[in-house]
Amino acid sequence: MRRSVQALGRLKVGAQNKTEASYEATVLRPALMAGDIAWYRFEGLKLRLADNTFYTPDYAVMRRDGLMEVHEVKGFWTDDARVKIKVAAEQYPFRFIAVRALAKKAGGGWQTEVFE
Repeated sequence: MRRSVQALGRLKVGAQNKTEASYEATVLRPALMAGDIAWYRFEGLKLRLADNTFYTPDYAVMRRDGLMEVHEVKGFWTDDARVKIKVAAEQYPFRFIAVRALAKKAGGGWQTEVFE
């Protein structure tokens, strides 16, 4: 019997981690209900960066004005993830936004960083 091996801490494709689910519940859903964004989808895009190198952002988001954004939700950054979002921002005509959850003792909420 063959078993699927998965890296420790890695979720199946299409499964949100707690930080991503919190971002959707506290930021994206309310923005959709308020009409600030027209649409969003978890792992809705897969961008080719080079041969055999892809980047799947956490959320594809369409703003009310039609501008497409890519939202990347991070608990912490790895060098590989930071390089991929920078390369993608250079190659694709989307607005790339990285968000990081702030600790409750720091006031909570989300810290944002825009890549252009």
